[in-house]
Amino acid sequence: MIDYEKRGNVALITINRPEAKNAVNGDVAEGIEAAIDKAEADDDIWLGVLTHAGDVFCAGADLKAINSGDAARLSTPTGGFGGITSKQRTKPIIVAMNGPAYAGGCEIVLSCDLVVASTDAKFGVPEVKRNLVAAAGALFRLPAAMPKNLAMEMLLTGDPIGAERAYEVGFVNRLADPGKAVDVALEFAAQISENAPLAVRKSREIALKSYDTDEEAFRDSGVAMGEVMSSEDTKEGLTAFIEKRKPNWQGR
Repeated sequence: MIDYEKRGNVALITINRPEAKNAVNGDVAEGIEAAIDKAEADDDIWLGVLTHAGDVFCAGADLKAINSGDAARLSTPTGGFGGITSKQRTKPIIVAMNGPAYAGGCEIVLSCDLVVASTDAKFGVPEVKRNLVAAAGALFRLPAAMPKNLAMEMLLTGDPIGAERAYEVGFVNRLADPGKAVDVALEFAAQISENAPLAVRKSREIALKSYDTDEEAFRDSGVAMGEVMSSEDTKEGLTAFIEKRKPNWQGR
Protein backbone atom coordinates (compact mmCIF):
# COMPACT_ATOMS: atom_id res chain seq x y z
CA MET A 1 0.00 0.00 0.00
CA ILE A 2 3.05 2.25 0.23
CA ASP A 3 5.39 2.52 -2.73
CA TYR A 4 8.98 3.66 -2.26
CA GLU A 5 11.19 4.90 -5.08
CA LYS A 6 14.57 6.63 -5.15
CA ARG A 7 14.79 9.62 -7.47
CA GLY A 8 18.41 10.70 -7.12
CA ASN A 9 18.71 11.95 -3.54
CA VAL A 10 14.93 12.11 -3.10
CA ALA A 11 12.74 9.36 -1.64
CA LEU A 12 9.38 9.35 -3.45
CA ILE A 13 6.83 7.81 -1.07
CA THR A 14 3.37 7.05 -2.50
CA ILE A 15 0.21 6.13 -0.59
CA ASN A 16 -1.26 3.58 -2.97
CA ARG A 17 -4.74 2.72 -1.76
CA PRO A 18 -6.92 4.69 -4.17
CA GLU A 19 -9.86 2.29 -3.92
CA ALA A 20 -10.31 3.48 -0.31
CA LYS A 21 -9.43 7.14 -0.98
CA ASN A 22 -6.03 6.37 0.57
CA ALA A 23 -7.65 6.17 4.01
CA VAL A 24 -5.25 5.16 6.76
CA ASN A 25 -5.43 1.59 8.01
CA GLY A 26 -2.75 -0.40 9.81
CA ASP A 27 -0.86 -1.30 6.64
CA VAL A 28 -0.75 2.32 5.49
CA ALA A 29 0.47 3.58 8.87
CA GLU A 30 3.15 0.92 9.16
CA GLY A 31 4.16 1.42 5.54
CA ILE A 32 4.60 5.18 5.83
CA GLU A 33 6.70 4.83 8.96
CA ALA A 34 8.84 2.11 7.34
CA ALA A 35 9.40 4.36 4.31
CA ILE A 36 10.48 7.26 6.53
CA ASP A 37 12.85 4.97 8.45
CA LYS A 38 14.29 3.72 5.16
CA ALA A 39 14.90 7.28 3.95
CA GLU A 40 16.41 8.33 7.27
CA ALA A 41 18.84 5.40 7.20
CA ASP A 42 20.01 6.03 3.63
CA ASP A 43 22.85 8.56 3.44
CA ASP A 44 22.14 9.05 -0.27
CA ILE A 45 18.64 10.36 0.51
CA TRP A 46 18.50 14.02 1.50
CA LEU A 47 14.75 14.59 1.58
CA GLY A 48 11.43 12.98 0.77
CA VAL A 49 8.32 13.64 -1.31
CA LEU A 50 5.07 12.15 -0.01
CA THR A 51 2.32 11.74 -2.60
CA HIS A 52 -0.61 9.51 -3.50
CA ALA A 53 -2.30 7.40 -6.14
CA GLY A 54 -5.78 8.32 -7.34
CA ASP A 55 -7.81 11.50 -6.95
CA VAL A 56 -7.68 11.89 -3.15
CA PHE A 57 -4.51 12.49 -1.15
CA CYS A 58 -5.98 10.94 2.00
CA ALA A 59 -9.50 10.82 3.42
CA GLY A 60 -8.25 10.31 6.99
CA ALA A 61 -8.82 7.28 9.17
CA ASP A 62 -10.34 4.16 7.65
CA LEU A 63 -13.75 3.92 9.34
CA LYS A 64 -14.03 0.25 8.36
CA ALA A 65 -10.80 -0.48 10.23
CA ILE A 66 -12.12 1.38 13.26
CA ASN A 67 -15.44 -0.45 13.09
CA SER A 68 -13.67 -3.82 12.93
CA GLY A 69 -11.73 -3.07 16.11
CA ASP A 70 -8.47 -2.30 14.34
CA ALA A 71 -8.30 1.37 15.41
CA ALA A 72 -5.07 0.94 17.38
CA ARG A 73 -3.13 0.07 14.24
CA LEU A 74 -3.98 3.41 12.61
CA SER A 75 -1.14 4.81 14.73
CA THR A 76 2.31 3.39 15.33
CA PRO A 77 4.10 3.53 18.70
CA THR A 78 6.81 5.89 17.45
CA GLY A 79 5.09 7.54 14.48
CA GLY A 80 1.63 8.44 15.71
CA PHE A 81 -1.35 8.55 13.36
CA GLY A 82 -0.47 7.33 9.89
CA GLY A 83 3.03 6.49 11.11
CA ILE A 84 4.06 10.11 10.59
CA THR A 85 2.19 12.75 12.63
CA SER A 86 4.50 12.43 15.65
CA LYS A 87 7.44 10.73 13.93
CA GLN A 88 10.87 12.04 14.88
CA ARG A 89 12.99 12.55 11.77
CA THR A 90 15.75 14.76 10.43
CA LYS A 91 15.11 14.98 6.69
CA PRO A 92 12.54 17.36 5.16
CA ILE A 93 9.42 15.95 3.52
CA ILE A 94 7.48 17.75 0.80
CA VAL A 95 3.82 16.80 0.31
CA ALA A 96 2.70 16.56 -3.33
CA MET A 97 -1.11 16.65 -3.57
CA ASN A 98 -3.28 16.23 -6.64
CA GLY A 99 -6.46 15.93 -4.58
CA PRO A 100 -8.04 16.70 -1.22
CA ALA A 101 -6.78 15.88 2.27
CA TYR A 102 -9.44 15.56 4.95
CA ALA A 103 -9.35 14.93 8.71
CA GLY A 104 -6.33 12.74 9.47
CA GLY A 105 -5.18 13.22 5.89
CA CYS A 106 -4.88 16.94 6.52
CA GLU A 107 -2.98 16.17 9.73
CA ILE A 108 -0.52 14.09 7.71
CA VAL A 109 0.02 17.13 5.48
CA LEU A 110 0.55 19.32 8.56
CA SER A 111 3.19 16.93 9.90
CA CYS A 112 5.32 17.46 6.79
CA ASP A 113 7.54 20.45 6.08
CA LEU A 114 6.47 21.88 2.72
CA VAL A 115 3.35 21.60 0.58
CA VAL A 116 2.90 21.42 -3.19
CA ALA A 117 -0.75 21.23 -4.21
CA SER A 118 -2.55 21.15 -7.51
CA THR A 119 -5.50 23.45 -8.01
CA ASP A 120 -7.73 20.38 -7.43
CA ALA A 121 -6.54 20.00 -3.83
CA LYS A 122 -8.50 20.91 -0.72
CA PHE A 123 -7.73 20.90 2.99
CA GLY A 124 -10.30 20.13 5.66
CA VAL A 125 -10.63 19.08 9.30
CA PRO A 126 -14.31 18.05 9.54
CA GLU A 127 -14.10 16.30 12.91
CA VAL A 128 -16.48 18.71 14.67
CA LYS A 129 -19.23 17.62 12.26
CA ARG A 130 -19.12 14.16 13.93
CA ASN A 131 -18.46 15.26 17.55
CA LEU A 132 -14.80 14.31 17.23
CA VAL A 133 -11.58 16.23 17.83
CA ALA A 134 -8.64 16.47 15.41
CA ALA A 135 -6.21 14.77 17.79
CA ALA A 136 -3.25 14.11 15.46
CA GLY A 137 -1.83 17.63 15.36
CA ALA A 138 -4.29 19.91 13.58
CA LEU A 139 -5.40 21.76 16.72
CA PHE A 140 -1.94 23.25 17.21
CA ARG A 141 -0.26 22.91 13.82
CA LEU A 142 -3.00 24.53 11.76
CA PRO A 143 -2.93 27.86 13.69
CA ALA A 144 0.86 27.84 13.36
CA ALA A 145 0.75 27.23 9.61
CA MET A 146 -1.77 29.90 8.57
CA PRO A 147 -3.50 32.99 10.00
CA LYS A 148 -5.11 32.08 13.32
CA ASN A 149 -8.61 33.23 12.36
CA LEU A 150 -8.63 31.17 9.18
CA ALA A 151 -7.37 28.13 11.07
CA MET A 152 -10.05 28.70 13.70
CA GLU A 153 -12.70 28.91 10.98
CA MET A 154 -11.58 25.58 9.54
CA LEU A 155 -11.49 23.91 12.96
CA LEU A 156 -14.86 25.24 14.15
CA THR A 157 -16.89 24.96 10.93
CA GLY A 158 -15.28 21.76 9.65
CA ASP A 159 -15.46 23.20 6.14
CA PRO A 160 -12.48 22.86 3.76
CA ILE A 161 -10.53 25.50 1.89
CA GLY A 162 -9.17 25.15 -1.64
CA ALA A 163 -5.54 25.06 -2.68
CA GLU A 164 -5.57 28.57 -4.14
CA ARG A 165 -6.83 30.06 -0.87
CA ALA A 166 -4.25 28.00 1.04
CA TYR A 167 -1.56 29.32 -1.27
CA GLU A 168 -2.69 32.93 -0.76
CA VAL A 169 -2.22 32.65 3.00
CA GLY A 170 1.14 30.89 2.76
CA PHE A 171 0.11 27.37 3.74
CA VAL A 172 0.82 25.95 0.28
CA ASN A 173 4.34 26.64 -0.99
CA ARG A 174 3.81 25.88 -4.67
CA LEU A 175 0.65 25.61 -6.78
CA ALA A 176 0.61 23.08 -9.61
CA ASP A 177 -1.64 22.37 -12.55
CA PRO A 178 -3.98 19.39 -12.12
CA GLY A 179 -2.00 16.15 -11.97
CA LYS A 180 1.37 17.92 -11.88
CA ALA A 181 2.03 18.15 -8.14
CA VAL A 182 4.73 15.48 -8.10
CA ASP A 183 6.64 17.12 -10.95
CA VAL A 184 6.59 20.47 -9.16
CA ALA A 185 7.54 18.85 -5.86
CA LEU A 186 10.54 17.12 -7.41
CA GLU A 187 11.66 20.45 -8.88
CA PHE A 188 11.25 21.99 -5.43
CA ALA A 189 13.27 19.13 -3.92
CA ALA A 190 16.02 19.70 -6.49
CA GLN A 191 16.18 23.36 -5.45
CA ILE A 192 16.60 22.40 -1.79
CA SER A 193 19.14 19.73 -2.72
CA GLU A 194 21.47 22.38 -4.10
CA ASN A 195 22.14 23.33 -0.48
CA ALA A 196 24.26 21.55 2.11
CA PRO A 197 22.16 18.69 3.53
CA LEU A 198 23.45 18.93 7.10
CA ALA A 199 22.73 22.65 7.20
CA VAL A 200 19.23 22.03 5.82
CA ARG A 201 18.50 19.45 8.51
CA LYS A 202 19.80 21.63 11.35
CA SER A 203 17.88 24.65 10.06
CA ARG A 204 14.70 22.56 9.99
CA GLU A 205 15.35 21.24 13.50
CA ILE A 206 15.78 24.67 15.09
CA ALA A 207 12.90 26.23 13.14
CA LEU A 208 10.50 23.57 14.41
CA LYS A 209 11.53 24.11 18.01
CA SER A 210 10.16 27.64 17.86
CA TYR A 211 6.52 26.54 17.64
CA ASP A 212 5.95 22.79 17.48
CA THR A 213 5.42 21.68 21.09
CA ASP A 214 4.51 18.14 20.15
CA GLU A 215 4.52 16.23 23.41
CA GLU A 216 2.32 18.55 25.48
CA ALA A 217 0.05 19.49 22.59
CA PHE A 218 -0.51 15.88 21.55
CA ARG A 219 -1.34 14.98 25.14
CA ASP A 220 -3.89 17.79 25.39
CA SER A 221 -5.41 16.82 22.02
CA GLY A 222 -5.76 13.22 23.17
CA VAL A 223 -7.47 14.26 26.40
CA ALA A 224 -9.91 16.42 24.42
CA MET A 225 -10.67 13.53 22.07
CA GLY A 226 -11.38 11.24 25.01
CA GLU A 227 -13.73 13.76 26.59
CA VAL A 228 -15.88 14.29 23.51
CA MET A 229 -15.91 10.61 22.50
CA SER A 230 -17.37 9.64 25.87
CA SER A 231 -20.41 11.86 25.23
CA GLU A 232 -23.81 10.87 23.82
CA ASP A 233 -23.26 13.17 20.86
CA THR A 234 -20.49 10.96 19.46
CA LYS A 235 -22.85 8.06 18.85
CA GLU A 236 -25.36 10.48 17.31
CA GLY A 237 -22.72 12.01 15.05
CA LEU A 238 -21.51 8.66 13.71
CA THR A 239 -25.06 7.33 13.32
CA ALA A 240 -26.09 10.45 11.41
CA PHE A 241 -23.07 10.07 9.14
CA ILE A 242 -23.98 6.45 8.36
CA GLU A 243 -27.65 7.36 7.83
CA LYS A 244 -26.67 10.41 5.73
CA ARG A 245 -28.71 12.87 7.77
CA LYS A 246 -28.09 15.98 9.84
CA PRO A 247 -27.10 15.19 13.46
CA ASN A 248 -29.41 16.14 16.32
CA TRP A 249 -26.85 17.46 18.80
CA GLN A 250 -27.69 17.57 22.51
CA GLY A 251 -24.42 18.95 23.91
CA ARG A 252 -24.02 16.05 26.30
